[in-house]
Amino acid sequence: MSDEENLKAVTMFVYVMQALGFLFGLTWVVGVIVNYVKKREVAGSWLESHFRWQIRTFWFGLLWVVVGTLLLVVFGLGYLVWFAAWIWAIYRVVKGWLYLNDRKALPVT
Repeated sequence: MSDEENLKAVTMFVYVMQALGFLFGLTWVVGVIVNYVKKREVAGSWLESHFRWQIRTFWFGLLWVVVGTLLLVVFGLGYLVWFAAWIWAIYRVVKGWLYLNDRKALPVT
């Protein structure tokens, strides 16, 4: 298996960890750790955009979970934020997975 194929498999593994994170939250952490460990190896390749996408999905998702928790405690509206964050994260995992499957780089967002 070539280096690119190995790194594509690592990228797919992270998407799987993110998808499993909807059932077992800890797998999100496993995925982002893998991203940071392998980040240099994908630099300059089309896979770099996937790593950036995955890392941003993790950190922004965590931010929205924290905001939702604060709003839940203070105003009781946190469930709406959690739901929106959940839908957003599903979209990001599915879109990333589909782009990876098509060997396409993701847009910079």
